[in-house]
Amino acid sequence: MTITMLLDGPRRFNELRRLIGGISQQMLTRTLRALENDGLVSRKVYPTIPPQVEYSLTALGQSLAEPLTRLTGWVLQNIAEVERNRLAAANRSMD
Repeated sequence: MTITMLLDGPRRFNELRRLIGGISQQMLTRTLRALENDGLVSRKVYPTIPPQVEYSLTALGQSLAEPLTRLTGWVLQNIAEVERNRLAAANRSMD
């Protein structure tokens, strides 16, 4: 989700946190650090007080965005069927 939130351009940490919703500061920090370590996200620090940090997708991150967007579309189209299958499997296991 972090990658898709960066598709429209650079964003600051708190903006990402608001857009994603329901993610803790610690989890977003870990996610951004991992994406940065993987070379998918770049981090730019501005010398202000307090320092402002901006995150953006690298070329590698941009190349991941297209298949990720297609996958997200597939999930949205098929989530109801997946949930029905899970419910049916759970009911079978209770028999």
